[in-house]
Amino acid sequence: MLMHLSELITDFIEHLEIEQNRAQRTIANYHHYLMRLVEFTDDCDIKKLDGEMVRQYRLWLNRFHDEHGNELSKTTQNYHLIALRSFLKYLAKRDIEAIASDKVELAKVKRPQLGFLEVEELERLLSAVDTSTIVGLRDRAILELLFSGGLRVSELVSLDRDHINLERREFMVRGKGDKDRPIFISESAASWIAKYTDGRQDNYKPLFIHYSGTASELDDGRYTRLTVRSVQRMVARYAKLAGITKHVTPHTLRHTFATDLLINGADLRSVQGLLGHANVSTTQIYTHITDPQLKKVHEQFHHQAKEQVPEE
Repeated sequence: MLMHLSELITDFIEHLEIEQNRAQRTIANYHHYLMRLVEFTDDCDIKKLDGEMVRQYRLWLNRFHDEHGNELSKTTQNYHLIALRSFLKYLAKRDIEAIASDKVELAKVKRPQLGFLEVEELERLLSAVDTSTIVGLRDRAILELLFSGGLRVSELVSLDRDHINLERREFMVRGKGDKDRPIFISESAASWIAKYTDGRQDNYKPLFIHYSGTASELDDGRYTRLTVRSVQRMVARYAKLAGITKHVTPHTLRHTFATDLLINGADLRSVQGLLGHANVSTTQIYTHITDPQLKKVHEQFHHQAKEQVPEE
């Protein structure tokens, strides 16, 4: 009996939705990646998907160009392979004969350099905003919230006005994997959010809205909510105005948030919880630049070595 990949992938996607209760965005990504496999194999029978075909598939991904002529990064190629491994694990649980998931190895990817802002750079970034307008108040509130709460940009743009308790300066967000976590913000962030919301002349639900174009009176904010891309462009614009030569994104402010906590003595597990990382190993990427013990060792032994250098 033939078992085509597309039929089994449909079952797998339904499994992710029902049994695994995965986020819709995750499900959509897995479906997108696995449809590439269907395209490459011409929707073959699962028994034909062997080690050699997987090798050819990896080669195909490495040479793939989208409709704009762009190649797939090594990280994106790995996303395709991760989806394939998850699919194969699902087949194994159903006792469907297929290549073992551990036969699909991920490509080695060079870890990107961790970017964060120094205190002086952060102050310049915040000061670059002209807060005499409602747009400026919105942008300052966004920058303050990204740094103070360590939010992902997707979490930030999903916020509604009634989500944040400015008196208690805390609220909940739903992050990756539909996991809720608490967000705590500084007095400064709360103050700028209050200034922005007090200046609003609308009753739209989204906390952060755009001010370009027109909106229907029937619009409940669904079409006025600021997008992830809009926030990314806004952050980059203010970084340029501040004279910061680093590549600055909303995630840079999240990195800065984590780095600031660790430098000032926060423990790794607490930072993991505040960032919403499922695995502490993800949080450990910050420790090589924030480990106070390493700095202490450097100051102690490097200084001692300098003192022992004989004068000529």
